[in-house]
Amino acid sequence: KLPLESIQVVLEELRKNGNLEWLDKNKTSFLIMWRRPEEWGKLIYQWVSKNGLTNSVFTLYELTSGDDTEKEEFHGLDETMLLRALQALQQEHKAEIITLDDGRGVKFF
Repeated sequence: KLPLESIQVVLEELRKNGNLEWLDKNKTSFLIMWRRPEEWGKLIYQWVSKNGLTNSVFTLYELTSGDDTEKEEFHGLDETMLLRALQALQQEHKAEIITLDDGRGVKFF
């Protein structure tokens, strides 16, 4: 058991490294991330590039639950984190999040 001050130091270090995000202003609730969204985006884009899938469209379901991604680290990734990863790729002009008839998808460039 750590004293509260020590816990706050650890949490602040995680925040500085981009692995923690406060969910409220009072800093009582937080999200700890194994990888930052940019890191997940990089893994996803590496898979897309390696498999020659640029200029392809995928549903979010296909990326995290499809047979093609079963052996990939991002398989099973939470949709919230997936969207953050795709937004990071969108900022780099490597992907565009799109709305499909049955939900959301992404096109990779």
